[in-house]
Amino acid sequence: MPLPPLILLTTLLHAYIGLRLLPALALLTGAWPVLLAALVLSAATMPLPFVGARSAGRAPLADGWKWLGLLCMGWFSSMFVLTMARDAGLLLTWLATALGGWAIDWPRGQAWSAAAVPLLATLISLIGFFNARRTAGVVRVDVPIRNLPSGLNGFTIAQLSDIHVGPTIRRGYIQRIVDAVNALGADMIAITGDLVDGTVAELREHVAPLAGLRARLGTFVVTGNHEYYAGAQAWIDELRRLGLRVLLNEHVVLQTRNVRGAQTDEEVLDSALVVAGVTDYTAAHFDAAHASDPQRALHDAPPLVRTRLLLAHQPRSAPAAAEAGYQLQLSGHTHGGQFFPWNLFVPLQQPFTAGLHRLREMWVYTSRGTGYWGPPKRFGAPSEITLLRLVPAA
Repeated sequence: MPLPPLILLTTLLHAYIGLRLLPALALLTGAWPVLLAALVLSAATMPLPFVGARSAGRAPLADGWKWLGLLCMGWFSSMFVLTMARDAGLLLTWLATALGGWAIDWPRGQAWSAAAVPLLATLISLIGFFNARRTAGVVRVDVPIRNLPSGLNGFTIAQLSDIHVGPTIRRGYIQRIVDAVNALGADMIAITGDLVDGTVAELREHVAPLAGLRARLGTFVVTGNHEYYAGAQAWIDELRRLGLRVLLNEHVVLQTRNVRGAQTDEEVLDSALVVAGVTDYTAAHFDAAHASDPQRALHDAPPLVRTRLLLAHQPRSAPAAAEAGYQLQLSGHTHGGQFFPWNLFVPLQQPFTAGLHRLREMWVYTSRGTGYWGPPKRFGAPSEITLLRLVPAA
């Protein structure tokens, strides 16, 4: 949606909240102007992160306005949902009293329910802010693979996804993630897209700590939809400059054990793993040459190496991946919904919201994301650094 209609819509929604809460709140307390001021501030600042607000050309002040706009966006989201829930509750209460012939103190009920909305919205936003800004916790997942070669038993993959380096996620946040991942000692690291929300010129300094990621067999990256919003080719070049391996509908064969002096091909194949990566599911909308293709990513892969891992930003790549013969797909994109109630809408677009799921003969793991998008807020969908371990299926 273009920005002017979106600004008009959000302004009208702020007006709806004010009209529904302020008259009732005025009956209870004289503090109602505080809520009015908060709603005006929210409506005025929410668009700023999207119009690149500047004050006298000073970037630090612009970042401050973006922070404020994004904080207001998270608070407004809870305000809107809770106001809708209050209206639904009031309607149900009215119907119940009308049908049951009960008498209640209607003005008092309206006043206290109006007071509860901003209090709950603010509490949820504060908890969500803490959850978003902390360093993501480690989620450990065992993935049972049928006919897993003994040389791959216990192979570990540290997955990062949806970090969204941008206005509120900067170098220090990334350094904490890098330190946490390096402490895991994983065999490989996978970054499954939506790393950035901005251009290379804007964010080069803040992404730089990723060069310090350490895993025995390297770090592998695939593009997400946000890389295409920000200039995918420039970011591909920058990530490669940092020493990360970007996979664009291609694969590598990892030798996970030292096979020097191996006597047979079976000894070599026993510890080999195909790691493939596809461009984002929607990449063709931005660059036809980047059309996502899990089958093409296996071109010339050694047929005897049967354990095949796919990195694909969106879970909806899974049907094509299962058809191509992968055993495991790692994805992100959904953020696990990030905060209620948006987790309820993810299934309308994606087959999986979060966690480990089975699709025919393939496992799909969907990360809730290591950072966040937009408002610094996570509620009911904690961020994660995922450590996946391959184990034989029982």
